[in-house]
Amino acid sequence: MSSRVSIDFEVDGVRRSEEIAPNTVLLDLLRDRHALTGVKASCERGVCGACTILVDGTPAASCGVFAFSVDGAAVETIDGQGREGGLGPVQRAFAECGGFQCGYCTPGMVMLTTALLRAHPEPDDEQIRSWISSNVCRCTGYQMIVDSVRRAAELNREEQP
Repeated sequence: MSSRVSIDFEVDGVRRSEEIAPNTVLLDLLRDRHALTGVKASCERGVCGACTILVDGTPAASCGVFAFSVDGAAVETIDGQGREGGLGPVQRAFAECGGFQCGYCTPGMVMLTTALLRAHPEPDDEQIRSWISSNVCRCTGYQMIVDSVRRAAELNREEQP
């Protein structure tokens, strides 16, 4: 006999209701049921950061979060970061500054940057390096990511009314 759990949550601004097995991992729910494949499956142990999403604004490794725990929460993914007709400011900054190589870590880095800039709209390099240190990038050496975060902060300031 398998038990099911009912959850209601928001994903990228869209309300969702689900019946899930209690052991369903959020990464699998997002990718398999909702086709949000920008959320990357990588280490599946919560250490690389490729699957980083925001739960009520707080970064989380979706591979280490049981889906039932987001009942009532707002989840943001890389798939919801764009703007009408194009990229959001953080995504644009990463493209402009070359803050990616293979691109595998980029979704997690973009989500971390989004959370960082909400908490600290004008971060210094120490804050940037501290925040991105939880995500692994094997290609860039991180300097281009730091540059991308700085550029994203500038773009956010330019968008302010």
